[in-house]
Amino acid sequence: MSRHTSSSSSLSRAEDATQSTNHRLKREAEAVESDFIERGQRGYRPTMLALFLGAFSTFVLLYCVQPLMPVLSEAFGIDAATSSLSLSVATGMLAIGLLITGPISDAVGRKSVMTIALLAASTCTLLAAVMPNWTGILIMRALAGLSLSGLCAVAMTYLNEEIHPRYLGLSMGLYISGNSIGGMSGRLISGVMVDWVPWRWTLATIGVVALIAAILFMRWLPPSRHFTPRPLNWRSVLTGFTVHFKDRGLPWLFAEAFLLMGGFVTLYNYIAYRLLAEPYQVSQALVGLLSVAYLSGTYSSAWAGSLADRLGRQRIFWMFIAMMLAGLAITLFEPISLILLGMLVFTFGFFAAHSLASGWVGQRARQAKGQASSLYLFSYYLGSSVAGTLGGAFWYWGGWNGVSLFIAVLLLVALAIGVLHLRRLETA
Repeated sequence: MSRHTSSSSSLSRAEDATQSTNHRLKREAEAVESDFIERGQRGYRPTMLALFLGAFSTFVLLYCVQPLMPVLSEAFGIDAATSSLSLSVATGMLAIGLLITGPISDAVGRKSVMTIALLAASTCTLLAAVMPNWTGILIMRALAGLSLSGLCAVAMTYLNEEIHPRYLGLSMGLYISGNSIGGMSGRLISGVMVDWVPWRWTLATIGVVALIAAILFMRWLPPSRHFTPRPLNWRSVLTGFTVHFKDRGLPWLFAEAFLLMGGFVTLYNYIAYRLLAEPYQVSQALVGLLSVAYLSGTYSSAWAGSLADRLGRQRIFWMFIAMMLAGLAITLFEPISLILLGMLVFTFGFFAAHSLASGWVGQRARQAKGQASSLYLFSYYLGSSVAGTLGGAFWYWGGWNGVSLFIAVLLLVALAIGVLHLRRLETA
């Protein structure tokens, strides 16, 4: 009897210990989960405002020169392809910098790298406004692009680490919408202002706006809660890159970034040359106003992210690439109203697809998420640099029809990848 009682007592103590351990683990899990930033909580709004401003500043600083390209061609006696280098060198250096700043942020922290990046890029833009020659402008543009890699490489990683997974799709979409509004604002400000003031004053104004945004970013963004520093080991960096390229989905997402961004930048690079020539001969201000097409991307990026949270990225991603192709086809018509409609449809599809792909990368990367984001954005801005410049050759070869053919080839390859590979991926 005593032996049975002793056995029952031991079993009871074991059960109590197991229950106590389970309760402790549950409390720890709940504590970790509650530490995420959630929609509706006090810290969510300033976090998203700060990251929105970061995305806004990035695209303002990168793409403010796009409407200025015809003006720069005239000011320095250069052709369209050479003028496009004012954008291509910035995006090219940004792409290279992404391979460096992502791993650096894994070692020293997210917020500090992003803050320094915005302040440095704003300063370089102010310096570009006073450079006396074309070479000096290109150097400052290259340094601005290199600086901005510090924000681009880290912002999506910060979101994946700090935002509750339940709200990640929406939050990523809001961040991407900052890109679309920044791209619109940069083109709108520079396109309209250059009709009234010299292009140097236009560029300086944009530098000041970005500097103010950088200061607000620094004040509003909360420090990381889930960041764990890792020693900067370049061998482990290379190992991380290898791991990502062995994944079934990530390399295809990197390819999509190159193709979609290449097509997007090419369209906006050369649409101004088309509209400034006959039969349109519109003003620079009107060319800048066409950037309101970015508003469609502001809505679509957040909407697509929310839709993906419900339906899954695999089911809807390819549809937005098809939408880009439809928008491109509409721009082939002559009436300027249809050109604007085509730009709206094209931009809607692009930002939706980019929002889905960028969030997808963060979900599929099991380790070294900063490196995965860096590789995605490396491909993204490499596409901007390479395709954006190559489009100049197609402009001289066939005008807008030649440029459209080039963009269509990029998008058809992207659509094939979306349907044949990404649509079949398992949920990550």
